[in-house]
Amino acid sequence: MKIYIDGKFHGERDAKVSVFDHGLLYGDGVFEGIRIYHGRVFKLKEHVERVFHSARAILLEIPMTPSELIQATIATCRANKLRDGYIRLVITRGIGSLGLNPRSCKKASVIIIADKIQLYPPEYYQRGLDLITVPTTRNLHNSVNPAIKSLNYLNNILAKIEANNAGVEEAIMLNAQGYVAECTGDNIFMVSKGALLTPPLAAGALYGITRGTVMELAEQAGIKVAEPNLTRYDFFCADECFITGSAAEIVPVVKIDGRVIGDGKPGPLTLKLTEQYHALTKVSGEPIN
Repeated sequence: MKIYIDGKFHGERDAKVSVFDHGLLYGDGVFEGIRIYHGRVFKLKEHVERVFHSARAILLEIPMTPSELIQATIATCRANKLRDGYIRLVITRGIGSLGLNPRSCKKASVIIIADKIQLYPPEYYQRGLDLITVPTTRNLHNSVNPAIKSLNYLNNILAKIEANNAGVEEAIMLNAQGYVAECTGDNIFMVSKGALLTPPLAAGALYGITRGTVMELAEQAGIKVAEPNLTRYDFFCADECFITGSAAEIVPVVKIDGRVIGDGKPGPLTLKLTEQYHALTKVSGEPIN
């Protein structure tokens, strides 16, 4: 495997960062997860735009233009001869002192990893996931804003630990007002009376690239899409439910906190949107070669 670090490729064993990098010391940085399908990088421009927005929000200056970052990402895929896989794009604050002050970091570091990924076993896509609601609350907007896809993911990790302890793969996180925000690493949707509903960004949901793609596909198919505040009760009473993410894609949900969703099987709209999504990934994206 060839890993891109600050303009150079390194073998997996030689790819290293300094112990003084503030991304390691303090989680000071941003990242993106991006998919490769059929020799094309899916939604690459959108992911690069989002990482620049995240960086701007934390006053992190990326030492490349968006165009240069896109080309470096494609070059990394090409160096690893990937046609299908996953890209982890990481921007750290860079090397600095042991103090918190980001001014001690002279230049940000850019790391690009391209490899294979399988987030969930195939059977979960066929029969659906069980979810629980966890006690850990989604970050407040006036703390670490959920819109920032930062390297400081401890909030989500704590929620994932609670899911693991309960014997499930994924969990629902509520915001401070008690409304559903998102899952630990994915956005969440429900279907009610033929309409597709998902928590609004203001509730603490990440501006998911896959989330936006699914909403566009639904609207193109004439399905009503809305973003109201949603409670656990709303999801308990839903006809269908699924989660979305770049790594996860679209995964059906069949049970939440012990309550069976719909008939306990992946729903027809979920399956339809999954089919449309997979069809889109075959023809869309930035070509690697």
